[in-house]
Amino acid sequence: MAAKPSGASPDKRRKYDEAFKAEALRLASESRSTQAAARQLGISPKLLYRWQQAQVVAEVGSAEVARDPEVRALRAANKRLAQELDILKKALVIFGQPTP
Repeated sequence: MAAKPSGASPDKRRKYDEAFKAEALRLASESRSTQAAARQLGISPKLLYRWQQAQVVAEVGSAEVARDPEVRALRAANKRLAQELDILKKALVIFGQPTP
């Protein structure tokens, strides 16, 4: 059985700066799919999921709270409602314009 050649050895891992991580997290939050955002950025979806989990833990302050199903459900509902509010604001601007 032949070993598969790897593109990068463990000591030559790609390092990402905080600006790239922040932009990746913003893109993932705006995207419907984290995997699609990872493909667009050319990074592993697992890496992006790990960054998202680290961000949630940093916001909440505890890994246990971040994994709580109720907290996750509330965060998902909050995200959905924020998107709906954004759509309604845009519709208000469009329909609030006077007709010629």
